[in-house]
Amino acid sequence: MSRELTRLYRALAADTDPRALPDPDQVRRRADRRARNRATLGALTAAVLVAGTAVGARLVLAAGPDVPPGPPAATPTAGASTPPASGTPSPSRSAATPSRTPAAPRTSARPPATTPTSIPDRAFFALPAANDAGTGSQFVPGPVLPALCGATPGEAQVVTRRARTLAVKLAGAAADAVPDGSYRQSVTVYRAGRADDALRELSQAVRGCPEQPLADAPGVTVTQRLLDGARYGDESVLFETRTPYRDVNGAPTGGDEVHLIRAVRIGDVVTVLWEQGWEGTSTDRSQFEADSRRATEAVRRWLG
Repeated sequence: MSRELTRLYRALAADTDPRALPDPDQVRRRADRRARNRATLGALTAAVLVAGTAVGARLVLAAGPDVPPGPPAATPTAGASTPPASGTPSPSRSAATPSRTPAAPRTSARPPATTPTSIPDRAFFALPAANDAGTGSQFVPGPVLPALCGATPGEAQVVTRRARTLAVKLAGAAADAVPDGSYRQSVTVYRAGRADDALRELSQAVRGCPEQPLADAPGVTVTQRLLDGARYGDESVLFETRTPYRDVNGAPTGGDEVHLIRAVRIGDVVTVLWEQGWEGTSTDRSQFEADSRRATEAVRRWLG
């Protein structure tokens, strides 16, 4: 401490109250301690600042490069679409705007038909009392079509079949009179979708066999031909057979014995009405048409 400072300090002490003042060396030590405290505090503050800077740098590096903020979100206006959030796939146009779904095709309330595997008696028609010859029906095996040069139309597609024979008389005939004719009626179930093939093959067989020898009459020829007629069921085929009239010895007597055959298809079922006559009679056309309708309706009612 300089002499000048000591002198000034002493002068000041003389002017103050009589309270003792600290020694100059003590003041110097206090001043030196304050200086060291200020230095220590400065160094500590610097260390804290350096540590904070390092930590902040690590956080910034971990967060990645700065991403400039996007433009402020605009307020959606009517009709404007809001872009999807990140990571959410954008909905397709079909999802955004409902499309009109085609109407399902209308279906019948009736369940799909199944192919019958048996044929009940009710599938065959009943004669009116005026036409009933009183002989009843006989369900017996035998041919269901005339011989057509050996053709067997539709036989490969048959599922099941029943056939019967019954006699018929014309209305107004005497009760004890002999029958006026007879029927061989059959009902045949074909594989699904094949009954129409059977009718087509039948038509082809008739066309392909215009005539043939009569099996039980040597030298006698029977002819076949398709006929036009009213349509029955889903479709039908009508044809005739013609055989010359003969005497007991087999000699022709003039004219022909004519018999009608009609096949009617209803779905996968075909009923055949083959009029065979009775002791040389020919088919009565009006009676045959009426019984064709009855046979068709019987099958329809059975199939439901």
